[in-house]
Amino acid sequence: MRIDISGLTKTYRGGVAALDGLDLAVPTGMFGLLGANGAGKTTLMRILAGIVRPSAGRVVVGGHDLGTAAGRTAVQRGLGYLPQDLSVYPDLTARQFLDYVALLKGMDDRAARRRRIGELLEVVALTGQADRRLRGFSGGMRQRVGIAQALLADPQLLIVDEPTAGLDPEERIRFRTLLTQFSGRRTVLLSTHIVDDIAQTCREVAVLAKGRLTFRGTVDELTRRAEGRVWSMVTDGPPPTEGTVVSALPHEDGMRYRIVASAAPGPQARPVEPSLEDGYLAVTARVA
Repeated sequence: MRIDISGLTKTYRGGVAALDGLDLAVPTGMFGLLGANGAGKTTLMRILAGIVRPSAGRVVVGGHDLGTAAGRTAVQRGLGYLPQDLSVYPDLTARQFLDYVALLKGMDDRAARRRRIGELLEVVALTGQADRRLRGFSGGMRQRVGIAQALLADPQLLIVDEPTAGLDPEERIRFRTLLTQFSGRRTVLLSTHIVDDIAQTCREVAVLAKGRLTFRGTVDELTRRAEGRVWSMVTDGPPPTEGTVVSALPHEDGMRYRIVASAAPGPQARPVEPSLEDGYLAVTARVA
């Protein structure tokens, strides 16, 4: 399900612009949306989900114009959405919660509903925990319930907003693997500020900063944006003041710094191969 966005603007009360003339095309498959907190990612996700109306611009999802009531209804019928903060009922079990959400989605056939819930509980590896109350679930388990509820109606568009924030490394890897399994025949839009989530799941990515598109291309192309701009420097003096310090590690001769800068940040600096994180910093530094 292709997404075409043109001139998308959202200005909140007080003149705060969350999106500023955004143009973006998203193809079928796994697509990453990368940006710092406050970059406009969640606003864009909420517009695509039909929860928020834009101030200006046009969004077409699978040929349906979100500017029309009919278009929004058509898109929402084929949409799965996992928001940044999914509200669950702690006294319900996972099975009861999914049954409740399925009813809200219009899945009235009880046998079909139970069958679908059973399938999804198995997919997200929660069959053995299905009758436990959600209050006892870990953050990762709740996110897996969240992805199950988003997939109940077998959507063609799956939107997940900051899904791995707060998860431990094992749960993060498990969740990323789940997402890639679902992306074969549908569009999965992964919005995150965690660069590694994009590196491990997506081939194509867009970068937002202050509501504007600063990059659109492949993960490899984003990495190459930092070529000739990444430096390693060991010093026992003060940290470098030029560029952006990516990391600082103890070294026998002081500290080893990794820096993204347009020129060598010091006489001891040596160029090194860029990473995806370096590329992300390189394209966002201009609008920081």
